[in-house]
Amino acid sequence: MAALRRDFGPDDLQREMRAAGVSGAISVQARTSLQETDFLLKAAEAHQFILGVVGWIDLKSPTVGVDLDRYAQHPKFKGVREICQGAPDEQFFTNDSFHHGVRELTRRGLTYDLLIFANQLPAATAFVDQHPDQQFILDHCAKPPIYGPRPPAEWRRQLTELARRPHVACKLSGLVTELRDPVSDWDVDLMRPCFETVLDIFGANRLMIGSDWPVLNLRTSFGVWMGVLNDWLAGYPESVRNAVTTGTAARLYACEEQG
Repeated sequence: MAALRRDFGPDDLQREMRAAGVSGAISVQARTSLQETDFLLKAAEAHQFILGVVGWIDLKSPTVGVDLDRYAQHPKFKGVREICQGAPDEQFFTNDSFHHGVRELTRRGLTYDLLIFANQLPAATAFVDQHPDQQFILDHCAKPPIYGPRPPAEWRRQLTELARRPHVACKLSGLVTELRDPVSDWDVDLMRPCFETVLDIFGANRLMIGSDWPVLNLRTSFGVWMGVLNDWLAGYPESVRNAVTTGTAARLYACEEQG
């Protein structure tokens, strides 16, 4: 984890983005604190390339409506994420207070980023079924463990079931840090089956690229990851490339497309 043991700020991100030809980004929470949400929104105010923020709010709090109203006034506040990966179902997915908080998101037209592990896909599917009017965005393709070029069959089956829900989209990010031994090297050919699986399941209009920066520094760099995505997308029509690289994110996060 030594690669992550320093502060990473907006200037670091902008430098990486410029080198990779990326002109805009959505900043997503990493900590469960309102202080971080405030920090991300201040960074977005100061940096035009940060087009929106997916922050954290305690969706189980009795004041969730008041909290959301306060943040929803900010034009770059786009939605909320909770770190559900590895959590027992009763902590979030079967928790009545959490469901109430998600309904408050729906009332305000805000997104919810779904952060889970692959083995939580069935519970997540049952969860989103209870919120048919809420826009969900699955982060990191549910983090499937990658042992080689063939994607896990159970992951594909369960992801296909989740994708039957039209109010769920997917973020093509975070996969490189899910590589498992004996995989030590990776390239577009290794990742292509996973990429194609997700595109086939969700379609271009419900798929967006993401970086998982700076966590992806554990295995690669922002520029290399974006280069691999662009190499893969080069084989598809312009309409697909435009949707996956900019259009889907701009539409679902309600922000202006960049570049």
